[in-house]
Amino acid sequence: MHRLPGLDLLRSIAIVWVMCFHTFLIGGLGPDWTWLTRFGWAGVDIFFVLSGFLIGSQLLRKLQRGEALRLSDFYWRRAWRILPAFAVVLAVYVTFPVLREEPNLEAWWQFASFTLNLLIDYGHNQAFSHAWSLCVEEHFYLLFPLLAWWITRRPSSARFAGLCAALVLGGIALRAGIWLHNDAIQPQRPWFIEDIYYPTWTRLDGLLMGIMLAALRVYRPQLWTRLQARSTALWFTGLAMTALAFWLFRDRTGLVANAVGWPLLSFGFGLLVLAASTPRAWAVPGTGWLAAISYSLYLSHKIAMHVVHVWIAPALPLQGPALFPVYAVVILAVGAALHYLVEKPGLQLRDRLARSPRAVEAGSMPA
Repeated sequence: MHRLPGLDLLRSIAIVWVMCFHTFLIGGLGPDWTWLTRFGWAGVDIFFVLSGFLIGSQLLRKLQRGEALRLSDFYWRRAWRILPAFAVVLAVYVTFPVLREEPNLEAWWQFASFTLNLLIDYGHNQAFSHAWSLCVEEHFYLLFPLLAWWITRRPSSARFAGLCAALVLGGIALRAGIWLHNDAIQPQRPWFIEDIYYPTWTRLDGLLMGIMLAALRVYRPQLWTRLQARSTALWFTGLAMTALAFWLFRDRTGLVANAVGWPLLSFGFGLLVLAASTPRAWAVPGTGWLAAISYSLYLSHKIAMHVVHVWIAPALPLQGPALFPVYAVVILAVGAALHYLVEKPGLQLRDRLARSPRAVEAGSMPA
């Protein structure tokens, strides 16, 4: 899928929003900016919907055309997309504790095996904890191709809709049950983070919404086109649904928010992705570049924040909002360096290896 300016805009909003939220690590942006930072955690959910939509479109389009599902090729491409930059940042966290935003780090193997979000002791080991969302993504990459292959063997709209409904309702029941159980016993640990917010099985709504959009795009192209013709209405409806979800999330750790807030928020973001996926969506200068380096920014921004907070800011005659540009410049510089020195060369190497004679010969047979 070629780059769409609307999706670049959403991806840029998501990464900036997440980074603004994480400013709580350095004391926040101040009371005047609470409106911006309070719900910044939702930027991750935008990424989940985008990932479900883009990866779902890629795989479902191949299956719809009757092409063989080459799992080895898919996993190979995803590995080169994710692992080089992730491995470098993980090595920095393990090797240089002084650069960590928090002093304690979980065992390296939890990051390497993408089990951090399932095993983390968040009360004691919070450094690089934002890698939890990458674990969710990796589990999605691992399982969705198999699920897509199974459900498209005998395509059925009713079966697909039933599966989606079961996942949504099951997620609501699961989160509500976990919340009620922990609220009753009050364990002495951050159970909201460890049992509801981080685990993959409680965070499927965004990815599922993206997959539903992908299925609509691939299998109902005429309906997809008709909906995109109403992109303005989709924007306003999506924003209204998102605002309603945020109203529920006034108490972020409350029962109602964590039972029904997640599917409602994902539905709102899904409408925004649907509206943004039209080629007529606005192209905002700079968002294409910001979207391109967003993965590297996500991995490295806490390190950059910490460096400015501990070593640069104390040496400057600036305080409060006057320091914002300094943080922004350093965060962008570190993220861009990771992108251009590690992430992009890794993708270029992947493409060169894919064009090699041996790869072409191996790719002639389905995995």
